[in-house]
Amino acid sequence: MQTSLVYLFVVCVLAVEASSLGRPEEPCVAPLQWEGRTVQYDHSTGRNTRAAVAYDALNQRIRVLEQKTGHTPCKKFFEYIYLYKGGVYFQIEQITKACAKLNLTEAWDPYDIPMNSTYEDQYFIGGPGDMIEVQEWSDRKHARKDETWVGVYTLKDCYPVHETYTKNSSVTTTTRFFDLELGISDPEVFTPPSSCMSALPEPECLECELVEQPPGSVSLIRHGC
Repeated sequence: MQTSLVYLFVVCVLAVEASSLGRPEEPCVAPLQWEGRTVQYDHSTGRNTRAAVAYDALNQRIRVLEQKTGHTPCKKFFEYIYLYKGGVYFQIEQITKACAKLNLTEAWDPYDIPMNSTYEDQYFIGGPGDMIEVQEWSDRKHARKDETWVGVYTLKDCYPVHETYTKNSSVTTTTRFFDLELGISDPEVFTPPSSCMSALPEPECLECELVEQPPGSVSLIRHGC
């Protein structure tokens, strides 16, 4: 009986060690500067926003240039320049260059894997032969059932692939990253244009809707103000 208990104990120890062999001790370190493209899906509105992004963690700044995906009547497209060290960001309408200068209310939150993250999984993206290996991390803790952040990063160079972030019970965004390249090709993209010298004190509306009113008149209802 005692021999059986010792054997069972050894088997359990070996099983635990085997299950932890593939677990990394800590997350990889993501690049501090890169350029690429993103698609952000807002779960509350059902909208996808495609953009070209320049990311500079060294100076805590991000430039987002919204990309047109087709003819959308009345929709405006913007360029955003976030300067977290200065606590401000700029919203520039791409056609008119009208600029609004606004206060940043949120702290700098880099695209990386925090050291206290929880390892979730490691797997290959795509089908046979693709060989793109990634790791999945989250902020899930044992005392809390649900996570508010899940990030998927490449195993080789620690580039972001996919992030889902829940700010509160009603705001969740999912961002996909692709076509990433290391470094910043043009640092001037973080410099606001001259139109921002006389910036507006509030943001422009994102889009408008044509509404026909009797007798045959048309008015505009603006959204995203």
